[in-house]
Amino acid sequence: MISAAQLLDELMGRDRNLAPDEKRSNVRWDHESVCKYYLCGFCPAELFTNTRSDLGPCEKIHDENLRKQYEKSSRFMKVGYERDFLRYLQSLLAEVERRIRRGHARLALSQNQQSSGAAGPTGKNEEKIQVLTDKIDVLLQQIEELGSEGKVEEAQGMMKLVEQLKEERELLRSTTSTIESFAAQEKQMEVCEVCGAFLIVGDAQSRVDDHLMGKQHMGYAKIKATVEELKEKLRKRTEEPDRDERLKKEKQEREEREKEREREREERERKRRREEEEREKERARDRERRKRSRSRSRHSSRTSDRRCSRSRDHKRSRSRERRRSRSRDRRRSRSHDRSERKHRSRSRDRRRSKSRDRKSYKHRSKSRDREQDRKSKEKEKRGSDDKKSSVKSSSREKQSEDTNTESKESDTKNEVNGTSEDIKSEGDTQSN
Repeated sequence: MISAAQLLDELMGRDRNLAPDEKRSNVRWDHESVCKYYLCGFCPAELFTNTRSDLGPCEKIHDENLRKQYEKSSRFMKVGYERDFLRYLQSLLAEVERRIRRGHARLALSQNQQSSGAAGPTGKNEEKIQVLTDKIDVLLQQIEELGSEGKVEEAQGMMKLVEQLKEERELLRSTTSTIESFAAQEKQMEVCEVCGAFLIVGDAQSRVDDHLMGKQHMGYAKIKATVEELKEKLRKRTEEPDRDERLKKEKQEREEREKEREREREERERKRRREEEEREKERARDRERRKRSRSRSRHSSRTSDRRCSRSRDHKRSRSRERRRSRSRDRRRSRSHDRSERKHRSRSRDRRRSKSRDRKSYKHRSKSRDREQDRKSKEKEKRGSDDKKSSVKSSSREKQSEDTNTESKESDTKNEVNGTSEDIKSEGDTQSN
């Protein structure tokens, strides 16, 4: 009844007996009433029904829709159902392996027993046959001796004994051949390496095919294939995190190498910039040194120019003072000459006023001295102003001033020469 109920559950569902108005039970694939082995592929209890390896009925739900839901869920092969299923299948394989080993041991034991059982009687019969043969030979010799002695009756009696021994020997020989024929005619057995069942060596192909298509053989073959498949899947699943970890590690190493190369590039760039800044500073220092050297050279040239201009200004002022003094002297001499001529041309009035003229002359000379001092101060002031302006003037102006100065000096010389000539002429006139 249980197997029939399970069959109906698989065909029509667990809610097959519910009325249309009754609520159906929504069972998830992770419910404890669901067979987790069936979710992983198949339930081993369904493989060996009505066989020697029958595992009994499975009380849990076997639903194809739940298995599809489990395969589509995000927790597929992450809950541990596959590992439990693999351990259960491996336990079944371990049991069948023990059965196969026991079958091989039974075959080996039976073969040993057969070989030992056949060899024992045969060996004993051979020994009996050999003893009988020896006895027969001895009796034949005795019969010959009795015949040579003429004891015919004794020889005949012993001859009958020899015949009996020969019959017994033939019987033993026939028994040994019968045992050997029986041992040769016995069927050879072997153990199936998949399910552990005993097979007849050289049996008919139909019976071999029936065995290979049987539930037990196909069930254990399916279990072996599923074990290998699950091992491969789990190995890949375990390798995937390792591969992901390895890829992640390689990615981190690549990023670290990129960062290291970036740091090296930045370091080289900073070093290049520092070197460029050092070269720029060195060039700036060189320019500053050249500028300072040029400024010093210009300053020295300006100082020399100032000195030259000062000397020229001093010479000019001295020449101007000389010219002015000479002009004053000429004016004085001329006025004096005119006054002298006037005095000489005049008569007695001049001599009377001579003393008065002398006083007035002294007074005028004092005023002239004061005027001369005032003019000299003004000249000095103008000379200082000229010095300041000459410092700011250009070289071209300096050259023009030099040319003007030379021309003025030449004019002054000419005036001096003319003045000297006038003085000489006046002196000649006075002397006359």
